[in-house]
Amino acid sequence: MYKKILVPTDGSEFAKKAQLHAIYLAKATGAEIIALSVSENHFINGISSNDEIEQLNELLKDRCEKDLKQFEDMNEEDVVISPVIKEGSPAKSILEVASEEEVDLIVIGSSGKSGFDRFILGSVSEKVVHTAKCPVLIVH
Repeated sequence: MYKKILVPTDGSEFAKKAQLHAIYLAKATGAEIIALSVSENHFINGISSNDEIEQLNELLKDRCEKDLKQFEDMNEEDVVISPVIKEGSPAKSILEVASEEEVDLIVIGSSGKSGFDRFILGSVSEKVVHTAKCPVLIVH
């Protein structure tokens, strides 16, 4: 039924729960997992120094790589996990990768690390579920 499952991760507890569900589903269906971590750097626009921007981008990329490594370490089922790092808005990046990779399912945690952003902007999972062209499983 599923050939490709997209699983966004930000290292939060909800993301980790979603990852476990995705691994189970991938094992049961033989699907590949596309693990996505998004480096959201919109807040650095006010920084004047290119060196500082480069350092912050490097820190954000390192965090993404760490989140993806933790996900890969959870995989005790030998499911194929392909890591992807994108820069930009999490919801937009998730939808873009889902389209580019022609995924059959998105498995996403119900809430990420930022409660304030969720209050102000609406949750990433909410944006994804209302816009995605494929089924979305939200794990709480």
